[in-house]
Amino acid sequence: MFSAYTTLFRTPGAMKFSLAGIIARMPVSMDSLALIFIVVAASDSYALAGALSATASIVVSIAMPYWARVSDRIGQRALLMRVVPIKLVGLSIFLALVLNHAPTWTWFISIIIAESTSVNLGGLVRRRWLHILNPDKSAATGNNSDRHLINTAYSLEALNDEFVFIAGPIIATACATSIDPAAGLIAGMLFLIVGIPLFLMQKSTEPPASPKRIIDPHPHVIKRKSLQAIVLPTMFIGGFFGAVAIVTVSFTDELGHKNQSGLLLALWACGSAVAAILNGLIKWRISHAARFIIFLLSLTLLSIPFLFVHTIFWLAFALFFNGFAIAPLIVSAYGVAETAVPTEQITEALSWVIAGMPLGGAISSAISGWVIDYYGAQTAYWLPFAFMSSALVATLPYLTTYKQLIGYSSEHD
Repeated sequence: MFSAYTTLFRTPGAMKFSLAGIIARMPVSMDSLALIFIVVAASDSYALAGALSATASIVVSIAMPYWARVSDRIGQRALLMRVVPIKLVGLSIFLALVLNHAPTWTWFISIIIAESTSVNLGGLVRRRWLHILNPDKSAATGNNSDRHLINTAYSLEALNDEFVFIAGPIIATACATSIDPAAGLIAGMLFLIVGIPLFLMQKSTEPPASPKRIIDPHPHVIKRKSLQAIVLPTMFIGGFFGAVAIVTVSFTDELGHKNQSGLLLALWACGSAVAAILNGLIKWRISHAARFIIFLLSLTLLSIPFLFVHTIFWLAFALFFNGFAIAPLIVSAYGVAETAVPTEQITEALSWVIAGMPLGGAISSAISGWVIDYYGAQTAYWLPFAFMSSALVATLPYLTTYKQLIGYSSEHD
């Protein structure tokens, strides 16, 4: 039953870069929360913390696809050795400015510099899986075994993502509240300092660089409708994630159980983690695009119970089962992106899948805060449903594209 996972674990070098990737991307789930802790401690302003967090999210959305394209051109090792030190220096400057109460405009400049070097580590890890399982995409045409292993690898990384988003906020909160408000951000930097070198040490699994072509150069992948059909909905999915998180914290606060908000969000991630494991076991006979639509609709329908919860118990129940649609949805999105582009542009395509999520999350956080203040958390649970409904609507301009993708032979899936 678990033979596909066993094959992955036995693949030479695979577990080394996968585990290193977990460590290296821990800051993804820590930095935003850690930033809020240190800014609020220094300025006593949640508005300023929210503005800085939103600014950082927007910069990340812009930076990740750019650096992914550079990674395809010069290689993962060359990219990370250049940009990670800049990010660490930028974060250090940000810390120094905040702790020394420098003018707030300098805080924005420093966080923009730091986040402008943000790289989608999850995309780099998935690109390595594709490289070692299927070095030449075209060679696996008709080979369902290879495609199933790639689906399992993507599911494993979805499981790793859930671990990151369960453990990261807990670590950031513990460091910021038990040690010092700045400790959460410093802990994220330490994960980066440890994880990136470990990841770079795995030279045998690094995909080869693909220098820019002089003849027949590849245009930016976002110009492809098959990728646009995924990127636009996932931006609204990012808004859904952000809305659920902030509304859940407010809902538990209104009921006098704010300390349980972390546990509830962990249950949400656990539901997704279970689904990730199961998704990796299934030998799908339908295309990635078909699965994307199915799980997009499923996540929308599973958002409806939020509108009727009135207790912590039923909210926990709703969150856990809502999570069942998340990992398979993201895995399917990655699958569509990967098969939509030439081998030389896969990293860039994978990065675009989640590039819009921070932007959607920033927008939803701002809207959620306003709705909560004026109408309460119970009413604000309409927002996650609204964002998922918007994600469905965002697929309508691409119906012809989806029809073509869904009709694409499952042998390629």
